[in-house]
Amino acid sequence: MASLNETRRLVIKVGSSLLVDRCSGALRDDWLKGLADDVAGFRLLGTDVVLVSSGSIALGRAVLDFPDGTLALEQSQAAAAVGQIRLARAYEEVLAPHGLKAAQVLLTLEDSEDRRRYLNSRATLNQLLKFGIVPVVNENDTVATDEIRFGDNDRLAARIAVTVGADTLVLLSDVDGFYSGDPRIDTNSRRFDNIERITPEIEMMAGDEGTGLSRGGMKTKLMAARTATAAGCAMVITKGTGWRPLSGLANGAPATWFAAEGDPRTARKGWIAAMKPKGEIIVDAGAAHAMRAGKSLLPAGVTDVRGKFGRGDPVVIKGPDGMFGKGLTRYTNSEVALIKGRQSGDIEALLGYPGRAALIHRDDMVT
Repeated sequence: MASLNETRRLVIKVGSSLLVDRCSGALRDDWLKGLADDVAGFRLLGTDVVLVSSGSIALGRAVLDFPDGTLALEQSQAAAAVGQIRLARAYEEVLAPHGLKAAQVLLTLEDSEDRRRYLNSRATLNQLLKFGIVPVVNENDTVATDEIRFGDNDRLAARIAVTVGADTLVLLSDVDGFYSGDPRIDTNSRRFDNIERITPEIEMMAGDEGTGLSRGGMKTKLMAARTATAAGCAMVITKGTGWRPLSGLANGAPATWFAAEGDPRTARKGWIAAMKPKGEIIVDAGAAHAMRAGKSLLPAGVTDVRGKFGRGDPVVIKGPDGMFGKGLTRYTNSEVALIKGRQSGDIEALLGYPGRAALIHRDDMVT
C-alpha cells in the first residue's frame, strides 16, 4: 500500500464538520492551524499539496444568522458568497507563517465534465503547484444549481486528484476508515485496513445513499475511491477530528487504504489512447523526433491539419512515417490552420489573443 511520506502530489479533502463548529458556526482555528502545520511539513518534503475544502456555506450562514436546517438554494448561494471570503482568508492566514501562499479555485461539475474547461482547470492548478502555491478548491456554490453540482466534496476531491495527477487522496472524515457495517449500530463490524479492489460485496457494505451513515458518507466515498484509483491514485479514509490528523496518518493512525490501479501518468496515457480522435495533425520529422523524446508539440513543427475539432479534443498525430501518437489539442482545427509552421511568439498576432505556447502539451499526449 501507498505511504503518505512517499507521496509526490497529495490532495486532502476537508469537510465542513471538521472546519466549522456546528454549534457556534465559528471556524475551528486551532484545528486549522494544526492542518497548516501538516501541510507545511509535506511541502518541506517536496510534496505538492491541494486542499479541497468545504465550509463556505457553514461560515456564511452564521454571519447571515440563518436558522438551523436545510436552506433554500438562493439562501445557500448567498451564504456561500459571504462564507467564501472568510474561508479563503482563513487558509491564507494559517499558511502564511509557514511561508506558504494560498490560492482559491472554485469549480462546478460542468468544469470537470467539459473537456475544454477540464483542461483549463488542469493547466491553472498545475501552474499554481509549479509556483509552490497551495490551491484551496471548493465547489462554486454561489452559481451552481442542483443540475451542475457535485453534491459532495468526496467526489469533487477525487476529480481534482485525477485532474492534477495526484498519487494520494486523503479523505479526512468523522470515522477512521471503511467498515463492514455501521459501527455505531453493529458492534461486530470491522474496519478494513486495505482494500485492493472494490468488489460488489464491498459496495453492499456501504449501503444505500439514503440510509444513515451512507448519506454523504461511505457510498460517496466508495464512488470517490473508484474515480481516484482508476486514475492511478491511492485513496485513504481516516479520522480527521483530532489535531494534526495528517501527521497521525503518516505515523500509523487507523485508516483504510484503497490501492491504486497503476500510477497516475500511466492511467492518464491509457485514457488518452482509448479516446476516439476527432481529427489529425501532421508534423515534420524534427517535431516527430522531439515528441518521441518526450517534448511538447509546438506550432512550428506542424505542416498540416485535417478534420474538425475543438479545444481539448483528441487528435491523431502523424509524422513523415505515419501515425505515431495521439493527444489533446489546445487549439481548434481552424486555429491550428492559422498558426501551423509559425513560432509560438507569433500566436497572439495571428489569433488576436496570447494562446499557450504548446499546441499539444506532453502531459496530454501518448506516443
